[in-house]
Amino acid sequence: MFRTLLKSKIHRVKTTQCELHYEGSCAIDEDLLDAANIVENEQVHIWNIDNGERFVTYAIKGQRGSGMISVNGSAARRAAVGDLLIIASFAQVHEKDVAAHQPQLVFVDEANRQVELRHHVPTQQV
Repeated sequence: MFRTLLKSKIHRVKTTQCELHYEGSCAIDEDLLDAANIVENEQVHIWNIDNGERFVTYAIKGQRGSGMISVNGSAARRAAVGDLLIIASFAQVHEKDVAAHQPQLVFVDEANRQVELRHHVPTQQV
């Protein structure tokens, strides 16, 4: 049996561009793609913290070191410049490998520069 587990997350990045008439996708700074282990053309889920929108698209390379997060094509209607997003990808993990699985969780500053990398989400407390 395989389970679908979180593979990568870029947490609370700021939307820098929305390009309605650009070929669809989400352009992500290559530094963030590398840190999160997301590759070009990989499916990503995007969750907009500011308006609650959730959608699926694919990642393309954004200029390295730019902090770029550009929501493109029809998805550009689901975000605005300045919105905070969570970008996630998932992987099929064989049951025997679940316990050893460690996602790449990338946290950024206000300029979308990586400030932390973790491999687990802390247990939520009451």
